[in-house]
Amino acid sequence: MVRTTARPGTVTFVPSKGRAKGRWARRIAAAVGLAALCALPATTAGATPSQDDRTSAHALLYVSDYGDNRVVALSTRGDHQTPVPFEGLVRPTGMVWDASGRLYVSDTGNNRVVVRAAYGSGQSTVPTDGLSRPLGLALDRAGNLYVADSFNDRVVKVSVASGTQTTVPTTGLLHPWGLALDATGNLYVSDFVNDRVVKVAGDGSGQSTIPALGLSQPTGLALSATGDLYIADSGNNRVVKIAEGGGQTTVPTTGLRDPLGLALDGCGGLYIADGFNDRVVRVQETGGGQTTLPATGLNTPTGLAFPPMGTHPETPRSRASGPRAGAGPAPGDGPAPRSSRS
Repeated sequence: MVRTTARPGTVTFVPSKGRAKGRWARRIAAAVGLAALCALPATTAGATPSQDDRTSAHALLYVSDYGDNRVVALSTRGDHQTPVPFEGLVRPTGMVWDASGRLYVSDTGNNRVVVRAAYGSGQSTVPTDGLSRPLGLALDRAGNLYVADSFNDRVVKVSVASGTQTTVPTTGLLHPWGLALDATGNLYVSDFVNDRVVKVAGDGSGQSTIPALGLSQPTGLALSATGDLYIADSGNNRVVKIAEGGGQTTVPTTGLRDPLGLALDGCGGLYIADGFNDRVVRVQETGGGQTTLPATGLNTPTGLAFPPMGTHPETPRSRASGPRAGAGPAPGDGPAPRSSRS
């Protein structure tokens, strides 16, 4: 499909021929955030790095299982897997945790963001106005939630405390996807249709384009504690690294097919939601050592997130069982059914 403007303010998707154009239509979903193998400072895609945010060697990895309309928790040791009790999700994508253990999820098909309270004490909807296919999420230290409002070609900022919503000043975004914040408040946005990543300065000095070569439909983002930026270059089936001091390299991986969400564990491990291979893989930032996390029944995993150390979200222990959801995507909502993938 091709994104076209029928009239001012209206965006539609119309069929077109060709594998490259078809792949665009199958990627309208999302992603962001994850990490954890050792108790070292860690960041998640879409979360501000914090000296206090650490992950446990035995932490659970939370995965938005887009095709099955659910979020699942995986043990990084591979000894259990279980659904997280969210209600009514339709095509979940981006995720982010706050410091108190609340998990925010982009409920993309329902055009909303939901949050599950710490200790499993209930679910609520974040007050927002006019979202259309929200994808990536990020939280700053002041408690502001950033949402990639993809079909509105904007990023919005919502005060969790007051519910006030504003639009982040940006220029020329087309289908923004992944979000990440650095320690000084700079916001990074993967501009999916424009094949670029932009940086919005936290001091209000404007927008710039990250110097990355050859990107095609970038999705998830992850920032290391030292300022290296990782980009899921989904159209090229790879992950690239933009070093803090400049320079671009490709992370050595094998067999990726539309990588979506990314996360770092803070001790050299990079996690990738390998969307159309229905798996999550872990590789070393320095190259090599690729492994597939044990998981059953994933259907287009999209977002990844670990809770910060010191919080106590629900800790499921029993492996989930039962049939996969198998419902087709909502119109205009995301990746095509398996039979249409190429």
